Amino acid sequence: MDEEFDRTQKTILVVDDEEPIRDILSHNLSKEGYRIIEAGDGMTAVDMALSEHPDLVLLDIMLPRLDGLSVCKRIKNSLNVPILMLTAKDGEIDKILGLELGADDYITKPFSIRELIARVKANLRKVEVNSIPRNENNVAKKQDNKIVVNDLELDLDKFEVKVRGEIIDLTVREFEVIKFLASQPGQVVTRETLLEKVWGYEYYGDIRTVDVTVRRIREKIEKDTSAPKILITKRGVGYYIASK
Repeated sequence: MDEEFDRTQKTILVVDDEEPIRDILSHNLSKEGYRIIEAGDGMTAVDMALSEHPDLVLLDIMLPRLDGLSVCKRIKNSLNVPILMLTAKDGEIDKILGLELGADDYITKPFSIRELIARVKANLRKVEVNSIPRNENNVAKKQDNKIVVNDLELDLDKFEVKVRGEIIDLTVREFEVIKFLASQPGQVVTRETLLEKVWGYEYYGDIRTVDVTVRRIREKIEKDTSAPKILITKRGVGYYIASK
């Protein structure tokens, strides 16, 4: 059956050790037109991700053989694929740890199927949008589908970021954040706007997701994260890319 699936279909890897949860997720996502593959433990999840190259991974944190956070890290080391973490724990530490290991999003159990599907679609849509070269009325200088702001250079075709000529390894979400900010250098963007425009849906006030992502970007692009020169914080408002 898998050999005959429509190649235009998006493939989602569902990873959860509870079969009833996998069944519910697979059933509802299949109805949305996605091809579903499943794994019940962490090691199988990594193997399937590397062999199948899914378009998105739904990943539970609590897994046998290899925990979800380790699975996330291993997959992200090899694939630039959006990962949506599923967690039964409501503590911020689990969410932030997941994001710091490269997860693009998270949702806490119990969740509504409608919300889950909305997040899946939003993450897939953002990847599609950023894979297509676009002409925008940016304030930033654009050359050959590039955005250049001082020491920062984004190649939108290659999905590549350089700082002072050095290639910086960013996740899909990190690239989207810096692209959105760099397209309007010097303009302060609120956390709420970033959530809406980059994540693609409303987070109901959960703005720490933005702060964690910005911190990770700074660790990669700034010489001194305590005194950033590229990605600047406007206290109490949001973030911007320095234009001078």
